[in-house]
Order: sequence, then C-alpha cells, then structure tokens
Amino acid sequence: MLDYSLSHPRILQALVLVLALITTLLALARTLPWQNVLAAAALIALASAIIQTIGLKTGIPFGHYFYARDFGPRLARLLPWPIPCLWIVAVINSRGVARLILRPWRDRPDRGLRSIALTSLLTVLFDAGLEPFAVRANYFWTWRASRIKIWYGVPWTNFAGWMLTAFLILVITTPWLLNKKPEVNPPPDYYPLLIWVILTLLIALANASYHLGAAAIFTLATTSIAAILAGLNSRR
Repeated sequence: MLDYSLSHPRILQALVLVLALITTLLALARTLPWQNVLAAAALIALASAIIQTIGLKTGIPFGHYFYARDFGPRLARLLPWPIPCLWIVAVINSRGVARLILRPWRDRPDRGLRSIALTSLLTVLFDAGLEPFAVRANYFWTWRASRIKIWYGVPWTNFAGWMLTAFLILVITTPWLLNKKPEVNPPPDYYPLLIWVILTLLIALANASYHLGAAAIFTLATTSIAAILAGLNSRR
C-alpha cells in the first residue's frame, strides 16, 4: 500500500506544489481580473496536459518516458495531476521574470515576441534544474533508452520539447495574461520573481542534498543571473 501520511515525502512535495500554485494565482490576480487568471491557468493546464499525454503515447515532442506509480493520481488514467500544476507555476512565474528582464524594452513593437521567447527559455531552465531531482532522486519519471542523453540521463529532446510546448502555451494564453486597462507606467511586479527564485532555490537545495552537485550549481547560477538581470532592468 502507498503511504499517504503527511510525513511522507510525496505528500510534502505535493503540498509545496499546491502552495506554489495558489501563491502564483494570487500574485497574478493582483494585476489581472480573476476571470483572466482562471482562464489562463485552465488553458495552460489543458494545453500542457494534451501535449504531455501525446508525449506519453508517442514520445513526441519530449522523448520516451513514463511516470512512477506513486507520483500522484492520474488524469484520464494517464497523466499524474502534478504535471499541469507544474506547468502553470513554471510558465506564469517565468513570464513575470521575463517581463522584469525586458522592462527597458517594453515600448518596442516586438516586445510580445521577446517576452514569449524569453519566458520559454526560463521555463526550460526551470525544468533543467528539476529534472535531475525528479529523475535521479525521487524517480517521478523515467526516461527510456535514448542515443543522446545530455543531462543526468535526460535526452536533448526533452528540453526542445519544453521550449516548443512553452512557446505554444504562451501563444494561446498571452491574450488572457494581458491587462486590458494597463497603467501608463506601471511599477515593476516582483512577486513572480520572488516565487520563481524561492522554487528554484528549493530545487537547488534538493539537488545538493542528493549529491547532484552539477545540477545544484547550474540551478544556483541560472537563478542568480536571472534574478540579477530582473532586479537591475526592472529599475530602468
């Protein structure tokens, strides 16, 4: 039988994810109406669930993998429930960090495309930090045989798939994430940066605790660079 006591690591990890999800939506609701927040979250969850399910069945676009039995109850008996929640948290907060980094160029006509591209990259960096902990320490999912595994047994196709999926999700959801009555010169919103940094630091700490040194250093380095750029550029 599976252990579902509150002291079980899987339960604690689920609580962290749920808390991150609630905090993310509450932070977004500070600048957008709740109908936009819920619509964007639902679209991200639906789009990611569809693409991840296709990935489970075909190996496209991420590569061939399967989820652990105790990762969580399955949606449609295929996809563990934490996966869409993880995408919501990663995409929305990565977008907030990207907007801070790109703030000096907010008046450029191509700001939307720049934001989508940078958000997709930050989402991939988030996953790159999470993969070693998920695969090597907690066995949330397992990658099947692949010719080219570039990062703790994770194939390069996974990161290309995350980049493509994040890009498509943002194309679909960005209209819901835009404030239809924006301020002339709104102050920078640091809440997504705070959430993103806390989560990535927790991932780095988890990697370090399981002796995944390269993953911990990589996550700390990318988090520091993104946070510094966001902090400096948000003041311009």
